[in-house]
Amino acid sequence: MQRRVVFTPSGLDGVVEDGVTVLEAARQLGADIDSVCGGRGICGRCQITPSTGVFAKWGVTVTESSLSSFAETETNYRAKRALVAGNRLGCAARICGDVVIDVPAISQVHKQIVRKDLDLEPITVDPSFSLYYLTIPEAQLGDSVSAADALANAVAVQHRVRAPQVARRALSTLHSAMAKADGEVTVAVRHTENLDQIVAAWPGFVDAAYGIAVDVGSTTVAGHLCELLTG
Repeated sequence: MQRRVVFTPSGLDGVVEDGVTVLEAARQLGADIDSVCGGRGICGRCQITPSTGVFAKWGVTVTESSLSSFAETETNYRAKRALVAGNRLGCAARICGDVVIDVPAISQVHKQIVRKDLDLEPITVDPSFSLYYLTIPEAQLGDSVSAADALANAVAVQHRVRAPQVARRALSTLHSAMAKADGEVTVAVRHTENLDQIVAAWPGFVDAAYGIAVDVGSTTVAGHLCELLTG
């Protein structure tokens, strides 16, 4: 059975199969919901706020039973990013009826920022980096797949994005990252129009990455510490 899904504040809507998670529906319809852990209920970045009532604008009626009841993942959730009262984890809440889902600012990848103290139009931050948490199967004797290929394939399969290449400077960190956490790693992927590249890897789950932007002027050198996922 198919269900109507409306995402706000974007107004994006479409139809998905009954029983899929909100995060899966967002990926199918192109809604902007963040997720580092790939739907494992670890990062808490995919929090959504379900709405109930009659929505004449979209011609849908939403009840509390339109989403599945709290899953064990949500009940036991204890990560650093607290589950806000009234919110659900998009990777755990399953769609059981027509729904209207609000995606709060904390769960949006491309957040709008209004600079009130400057005479600028509102800007949309479009980060060039993403973090992906991966589980890599243990290599077997005789396997012909390299560590780089295993990571690239895992990004594509586990997060449903195009397979990245591995930057040469990141090769030295891949094996050590995979060995230290029994195949559980987080990789940083830099996005360009024509190419995605794995540029770093860490053992275990990582949900923040920082870089330094350096401005070399005629008399001054300035360094700016940037959170790469939000800009």
